[in-house]
Amino acid sequence: MAHVAIIGTRGYPSYYGGFETAVRFLGEFLVEKDWDVTIYGRPESGEGNHKADPRIEVKFTRGWDKKATSTLSYGMTASIDAVRLKPDVALVMNVANGYWLPLLKARGIPTLVNVDGVEWERAKWNRAARAVFRVGGRLTARFADEIVVDAEAIGDRWQEWYGRPGVYIPYGSLEVPKRPAPFGLPQGSYVLFVARFVPENSVDEFFEASRKIARDVPVVIVGSSGYGGELDQAAAALTSEFDSVRWLGHVRDDNLLHDLWSNCGVYFHGHTVGGTNPALVQAMRCGAPVLARDTVFNREVLAETGHFVDSDPGVIADALRDLLAAPAEARCLGEAAALRAREKFDWPSICGDYKRALENLLE
Repeated sequence: MAHVAIIGTRGYPSYYGGFETAVRFLGEFLVEKDWDVTIYGRPESGEGNHKADPRIEVKFTRGWDKKATSTLSYGMTASIDAVRLKPDVALVMNVANGYWLPLLKARGIPTLVNVDGVEWERAKWNRAARAVFRVGGRLTARFADEIVVDAEAIGDRWQEWYGRPGVYIPYGSLEVPKRPAPFGLPQGSYVLFVARFVPENSVDEFFEASRKIARDVPVVIVGSSGYGGELDQAAAALTSEFDSVRWLGHVRDDNLLHDLWSNCGVYFHGHTVGGTNPALVQAMRCGAPVLARDTVFNREVLAETGHFVDSDPGVIADALRDLLAAPAEARCLGEAAALRAREKFDWPSICGDYKRALENLLE
């Protein structure tokens, strides 16, 4: 029985972001295939409506819960514990943990590293943090036994920068039952926004666009910064200014998110960096009509099943209105997106790809 340690997420079952979503599905998939699974995490994980699988070992290590230090510090302490534990293979998430790969290599633990997006291009980081991620990327390229890229465009960049081809494994989605919209919202009547509150997710631009449409259109906002700050304050101000704007904060209930995606008139996906986004592929699987920021990553995922827009809030507002005013077109977009997600972004298939990549390292 093979033993895998998963390092670099908030834990299991956590609902914070893409890595945590992937680990929830992958950990349970692997234990069903008779693997021993240890997932390193932080004490605040384990919230939400998902019941934890008791066969998965969850280990908490210490770290510093600050925006600039959390990933590095928790990654370090988890890697040190994994050196003691000595699993057969380690799945490491995020290039910031490239600093600790030499420890795992010295212990003879093969590593599969999901490099995520291009962290040093994210606007939320200052110059020092971007430098840290750049060095982490170089160390990952040097010491990882194999890397995973969640988008082909990310793979192209790693090949160009470091000469490292990556295994392409995107994020997945699940089929969900169709149920009524929550909060009494009429089906197809509202604009939905789901994102972590960071600048590169077009949060400011969407808030400004919302001010232009909120007198006529219900707007539902899901997300937060996780640390408080100006964007959270801006969301609160919107709800105070417009009765039609509902801000739910960070949602840990998958069923609520699925119901919101399944019944929205249009879902605005504002992410501009990173690769395949897990929220986007699940929104597609739910049949949400998608208006996305025009990036190489969003076009790779959506292909012809979405509409694309630039960063201008006025243009975003007009595009949202136009799609809401064309329900037949929106319905066709949603159906096409659901079919694409079913064929290309399906969690059982994605987890199988991870399992094969880990097995290749064991061999």
